Amino acid sequence: MIYALLLFAATYVLMLIFGKYRPYIALGSAAIFIVTGMLPLDQIVGAIDFNVLLMIAGTMGLVQLFIDSKMPALLADLIMEKVPNVQMAAVSLALFAGIISAFVDNVATVLMVAPIALEICKKLKTNPVPFIIAIAVSSNLQGAATLVGDTTAIMLGSYANMSFLDFFVYQGKPGIFFAVELGAVVSALILAWLFRREKAPIAKSTQRTVVTDYVPTVLLVGMIALLIAASFLPSKPDITNGLICVTLFAIGLLYSLVKTRDRAAVIGPIKAIDFETIGLLFGLFLVIGGITHMGVVDAAAGLLAQMGGGNVFVIYTVIVWASVLFSAFIDNIPYVATMLPVVTGLASTLGIDPSLLYFGLLSGATLGGNCTPIGASANITGIGILRRAGYEVKTSDFCRIGIPFTLGAVIPAYLYFWVLFR
Repeated sequence: MIYALLLFAATYVLMLIFGKYRPYIALGSAAIFIVTGMLPLDQIVGAIDFNVLLMIAGTMGLVQLFIDSKMPALLADLIMEKVPNVQMAAVSLALFAGIISAFVDNVATVLMVAPIALEICKKLKTNPVPFIIAIAVSSNLQGAATLVGDTTAIMLGSYANMSFLDFFVYQGKPGIFFAVELGAVVSALILAWLFRREKAPIAKSTQRTVVTDYVPTVLLVGMIALLIAASFLPSKPDITNGLICVTLFAIGLLYSLVKTRDRAAVIGPIKAIDFETIGLLFGLFLVIGGITHMGVVDAAAGLLAQMGGGNVFVIYTVIVWASVLFSAFIDNIPYVATMLPVVTGLASTLGIDPSLLYFGLLSGATLGGNCTPIGASANITGIGILRRAGYEVKTSDFCRIGIPFTLGAVIPAYLYFWVLFR
């Protein structure tokens, strides 16, 4: 167990130091676990969650087709026609990004909405930095609202065998979706206060973005509908959701190829799939399978139980706020992948249903990334867009919006879960 723990710790340290090479580090560590026998050969396939990997790949590909169709830009135009001033434009764009992010990857959401914000700020001659930051943090928040909104949500849903509808109603109670929306309301009020001095009126445009193709929108909506329908199937295969996402993406690619007769129409969406994230998760699934087999996860669960003195409220509080802290500085994907089996073991040690701890982990890990510029991929993407546009983002600029936003979102969710699921 000590060798497994040392290898696991070295893996994380190396991933923190060499962020650019995280997938290779994770895969290399996984290979060591296998070669040394710390992960037996007969447990390799069982350690990999293929459902998560396929859902991520299929969703990312569909999102690129959706972006290329220009439907997100049209939706943004429609929203901007209704807002009276810059303050409400900033809040509306953030909320719009959040709505999209409930069903679409956070990074893709930022890539959709940020260019619209830049164009608006250019016309208004105002600083786009706070606009893009607000869009990024709002995207991170809403990613936890549904099963398909974020990688961490997909991971929890697959691990806990949760359906799409379980995010709305779980065990007969309002689910994660409503906790996230409660946080969204509070954080929207915070954004309105932060932009309180931006009262300049917005000139209405007479032109709207023209949607070039409605098929990607139909496919994306169809994916959501099929995921909902699949949640009602009894004893469905574990890989069902992943197959739905990948199949619809394949249909979208075939349609694009037939329509354009251009291979670029197929290559572009495939390139949009984040294979580094998929490789990272593939390696981490094997690493976690190794430390689980060697007893590290059970030992960590026992240690947390001792730290909390068997008090569920204390343990729940530690999980939520430790997740916020860790996710402010490290990628929440490997963190959640590591903590899910730990939380399961901890709940077993305490003799409680793990739902409360699952939800605390997801909310803390997803929202904690909003505290700093490096806490989430969406933040890094937004800052990169600003840098290419000629704007530098100071850490203080980001934290001025990110920290109040995080507290406004986490605290209501923290109380919500405890009241309903304790």
